[in-house]
Amino acid sequence: MNAFNFLVNTLFDLYIMVILLRVWLQVARADFYNPFSQFIVKATQPVVAPLRRMIPSMGGWDTATILFAYVVACLKIVTLSLMVNASFNLTMIAVSGLVILLTAVFKIIFWVLVLRAILSWVSRGNNPIEAVMHQLSEPLLAPVRRFIPPIGGLDLSMVVVLLGLQFVEILVNDLLSKLF
Repeated sequence: MNAFNFLVNTLFDLYIMVILLRVWLQVARADFYNPFSQFIVKATQPVVAPLRRMIPSMGGWDTATILFAYVVACLKIVTLSLMVNASFNLTMIAVSGLVILLTAVFKIIFWVLVLRAILSWVSRGNNPIEAVMHQLSEPLLAPVRRFIPPIGGLDLSMVVVLLGLQFVEILVNDLLSKLF
């Protein structure tokens, strides 16, 4: 049963990250015609398009897509609870859905940064995924570069952002564990 729990958990996490990537691509105003962006849009469009007709965007944020990510996170809790015959209540599902979304945000930022770093070592700059990773991560890295310039061609901004991300994630987990 652990193998099935792992599989279901991983599939839900991956799809939640795809949904959140769609939101991040819109916020970062990344290239919509990039093949990677097109994949993200096509993977989420069947649900997001009808939701957008009912739920308007607020303040530049695609609330329909964010709500969709939250519902998928709550469905993850329900599915995993049903798989192990655990009892659940609506409050637990609602709070756990928010925690899953927050955790997914940290994971997706981490993986985008790591993927960008790896692609910068092996790619020659003509990879469409590298272009999107650059568009997504540059708003996070540029402010750090103002304070820590490259040292002998070595850009430490990625390390600083990853350390800061880990610090914030641990801090949030500590705060959540005290609350719940």
